[in-house]
Amino acid sequence: MKISDALRQKADYIWQRILNHPFVIELYQGTLPIEKFKFYVLQDYNYLVGLTRTLTIIASKSNFDLMRKVLKLAQEEANTELANYERLLEELGLTIEDAIKEEPSPTNYAYMNFMNLTAFLGTPYEGLATIMPCFWSYMEIARHHEKLLKSNENSLYVNWAEVYLSKEYIELVEDLKELLNKASEAEFHRLESVFKRASKYEYMFWDMTYRIERWPI
Repeated sequence: MKISDALRQKADYIWQRILNHPFVIELYQGTLPIEKFKFYVLQDYNYLVGLTRTLTIIASKSNFDLMRKVLKLAQEEANTELANYERLLEELGLTIEDAIKEEPSPTNYAYMNFMNLTAFLGTPYEGLATIMPCFWSYMEIARHHEKLLKSNENSLYVNWAEVYLSKEYIELVEDLKELLNKASEAEFHRLESVFKRASKYEYMFWDMTYRIERWPI
């Protein structure tokens, strides 16, 4: 079994909770309150900035081939994904300034710090293991709930979700999995720990957006 598949199997109990989280289900059904989605978008924009930083840290510690591929992904995140979010913000009546001013929630702040610190202190493959659950689970969520989109009358939610069913996105996930599969078997135990923790943070991210988590003071 490939390393990426083994990691996914080990974290399945977490991913099942992600697939069935109320935020995810209501989003794909089209019944999610728009204020929760707005909060998600503002928080996720900040997360993507943190993710891009993580990618640059991974690249700085990698061999040339891995560095080149990771930097390409970082550039795509900065130029394409964040640009798409700017358009989404506009559709929601928000601005890029709103996203920049939005304070990351406690969960979001902890998640970004976990990714950056792991990438900084660990191996490049440990860094990759911190970002894989985000990219990969979004694809799985979309596939798992694809049928719900057919009866979803909220075009904003449908358009957002269909990105993760696109050929380009699926190829991106498969490319990331192949990069992670180049890790050594000796690293597996550490990769498992990192992958599971990142998966837990993914669940917590959905949960904090559903609750519209704020700092208590």
